[in-house]
Amino acid sequence: MLLENEKLDFSSADQDSVTLTNDEINEKYQRGEMRIITEQGRYPLQNIKEILSKNMKFNPEYQRRRVWTDIQKSRLIESFIINIPVPPVFLYEIEFSKYEVMDGLQRLSTLYEFYDNKFSLSGLEVWPELNDKRYDQLPDKVQKGIDRRYISTIVILNETAKSIKEEQILKKFVFERLNTGGTKLTDQETRNALFDGDFNTLCMKIARENTTFHKLWKIKPFKEHEVVNEDSEIIEEKERNLKVFIRMEDVELVLRFFAYRQLDYISVTKVKDILDLYLKQANQSYNEEIHNNLEELFNNTLKLTEAIFEDKSFLLFTKRKGEFIWYASPSKLVYDPIMNVLSEYVNQKEKASILIERKDVVIKKMEKLFKSHSIDFNGRNNNKSDVIRRKGLFKMVFEQVLEGK
Repeated sequence: MLLENEKLDFSSADQDSVTLTNDEINEKYQRGEMRIITEQGRYPLQNIKEILSKNMKFNPEYQRRRVWTDIQKSRLIESFIINIPVPPVFLYEIEFSKYEVMDGLQRLSTLYEFYDNKFSLSGLEVWPELNDKRYDQLPDKVQKGIDRRYISTIVILNETAKSIKEEQILKKFVFERLNTGGTKLTDQETRNALFDGDFNTLCMKIARENTTFHKLWKIKPFKEHEVVNEDSEIIEEKERNLKVFIRMEDVELVLRFFAYRQLDYISVTKVKDILDLYLKQANQSYNEEIHNNLEELFNNTLKLTEAIFEDKSFLLFTKRKGEFIWYASPSKLVYDPIMNVLSEYVNQKEKASILIERKDVVIKKMEKLFKSHSIDFNGRNNNKSDVIRRKGLFKMVFEQVLEGK
């Protein structure tokens, strides 16, 4: 059951493809529809702190949590010292002379920190004699040489988009095209950049602050002063918990909980499309009161899950080397339906108490369920209908326990 004012209206979401004749396509092109308007600019480095403070939407968690090491930052500064061309920064004009960064956040962050004396140069190859020096410790000639440099910008102007919908479409395509190289962005990293808003901020807040969530998902958030090299891929299983945080999978998990509560009203079927559509609508529709109520619901659902399943929360009971065991890592295949079903019992105190009291029975029934429906948890079935089917299976288990069966 949804909370008061929780239900969103997805009827206006246009999911239909459009077929046009060649003449209609030519006419559309001549009208300038869906065509980006840009201008180029250059910012002097010595003014970068002032420019970023006044004119930029400058959020360190925008786009990604992977950040540069001091060596990577230092090599960018060295590039300016020896005048190596640095790729331009792409900006989107959100209102007149106000911008958000679409590509180049790390370059701008590095320059801001450098002029703020936040790090010492290290790992320089052409100018090793400058290692261990901050900006204010550099020889005056070197300082002035850096100050004379510029960073180039390409600005996508506000008048590019004729509506909010068109703006979202254009930003999506530009962002995805700019970020095709290097480490491929996860869906949530892209979503976080394109659909920023109050509800997206709420999802990040919950993912950052809920320690029960961290424990059950074995997530280790890094602190603000810690950095992670965005060029390094975390491979070892023991570091998986850190990777979940770096790639913003934790934020997506929170978003999934809320979005899947309204699956019956969402027409799209792919997980990515469901989450994109829900987040866009939630950003536009929810107020502070519903934010608070939804956060409380998420937190209480997690508490109920832990009270019933303890260290088996969100784990699969699956076959390994010929026998069924509880797999060590949590799974979305379990998380999604369990959280969805248990959220219905959170405010039904008597039923919640019965499930906790009979948690041993719940575990035994879950083991039988995983054995008899192993095909539903093989990881290959992840569309809307699969999520709804798994929810039905868990709902059946909980109802049987409540009925004393």
